[in-house]
Amino acid sequence: MISEQNKQIALSWLEAFNAHNLEKLLALYDAEAEHFSPKLKIRQPETQGLIKGKAALRDWWQDSFDRLTTLHYEVKKLTADEEQVFMEYIRHVNGEEDLRVGEVLAIKKGKIIFSRVYHG
Repeated sequence: MISEQNKQIALSWLEAFNAHNLEKLLALYDAEAEHFSPKLKIRQPETQGLIKGKAALRDWWQDSFDRLTTLHYEVKKLTADEEQVFMEYIRHVNGEEDLRVGEVLAIKKGKIIFSRVYHG
C-alpha cells in the first residue's frame, strides 16, 4: 500500500537536499538515525560506510554541501509504503559525470531511522 505520509517525507528530503538546507534535512531524521553510503566508505574509511546519530549526519552533509556546491538530485522514481521509501535519482555535480543512485529511507513514527545509498 502506498503511504502518502512517507512519500511526502521523501519529497521533503529531496527538497531540503537540493536547497542544501541542512536543518530541514536533519529535521526529517530520528536523533539516533543511521546512514550507510559507499561514499562514506571512501571518504571516511574508519566508518566502514556507516554513521550514527544526527551529529554525524550533520558533519557528513555539511562537508558534502561545502565541497559540492552544485550538488543536485533529480528524482526518477519514488515508491513509498508504510515502512520505507525507495528513491531512484540522478546525482548532478558540475564538472563530474552524472551518477544514478538508489536510496532507501526506513521510516518509523514519521522520522527517518535508517537510510542506505546504492550506486556504482
